[in-house]
Amino acid sequence: MDDFLKDYPFAAAWALLFVVGLLRGQGTYWLGRGASGAATRVGREGDGGWARLKAWLNGDSTRAGRTVVHRAGLVAVPLCYLTVGLQTAVLVAAGLVRIPWLRFTIAQLPGVAAWATIYSTIGFAGWSAAIAAFTGTGWGWALLAILIAVCVVLVVRRIGRKALRSAEGDREARAPQ
Repeated sequence: MDDFLKDYPFAAAWALLFVVGLLRGQGTYWLGRGASGAATRVGREGDGGWARLKAWLNGDSTRAGRTVVHRAGLVAVPLCYLTVGLQTAVLVAAGLVRIPWLRFTIAQLPGVAAWATIYSTIGFAGWSAAIAAFTGTGWGWALLAILIAVCVVLVVRRIGRKALRSAEGDREARAPQ
């Protein structure tokens, strides 16, 4: 995609990426919004595609996205455009928790603009150059793998602790007084 964009003036490349980011975000939001209603009506596991959708909606990645949206609110929407890997989860979660469309769209605009700016300037070449500079040797790859593993472990532990505290709070709230 980077080679494709270099043939266009900056403004045209930026506008194209802005529209792509906006449409992708809206599509992902509406997928979550529509799926939240449809998947809640699935009762048993043998319902094929709807059961798989329900399982995905209750899976770890969308749970992480919902956690981010619940914790950070609308701020999570523009910030997710600066991440790799969490963006889809946050956008789907925004639909799942039924953030009103106009609020979502207004919150989405600065994130889309930042995303379009990054990818129409340094873009894919910048990310590739940074990774290549960091991982020029076998030690660089090993260090990158360790760094990623540590980040994943920290995030999983934090989400797990929050889920445990939430479950304990739910049990206490349901306990007879």
